[in-house]
Amino acid sequence: MTATIHVIDDDEKSRKLLRDVLSHLGYHVVTAANGPDAVDNLRREPPDLVLLDIQLPGLSGYEVLSWLRAQPGGASVPVFAVTASVMPQERHLMVAAGFSGYLPKPLSMRELMQTVAAVLPQAEPPA
Repeated sequence: MTATIHVIDDDEKSRKLLRDVLSHLGYHVVTAANGPDAVDNLRREPPDLVLLDIQLPGLSGYEVLSWLRAQPGGASVPVFAVTASVMPQERHLMVAAGFSGYLPKPLSMRELMQTVAAVLPQAEPPA
């Protein structure tokens, strides 16, 4: 079964890059550009992994995370903050809020693929 990854980022280029790379690796990717759309998508398609920007219109990444963690099964979903904010105190806040980890922007594709491979079963690349 193909794992579902939610990519939630208000930056269109970041969203498209992540969607293209992860889709090429064989994952089902669902994208959202703001907090309310992210929550709607998460309701409709349960995630196996979430890559979540912190600063989003409508609801912040922290608010989306809090909503997801309150859902049945949501506490066990790996959620990684994708953010340019990587000061030590901000990293501490992310972990305290319930993020599984973080990926600093600009994204390293190698770090992204290592993170995804560590938390999800290997997908089959599309034929």
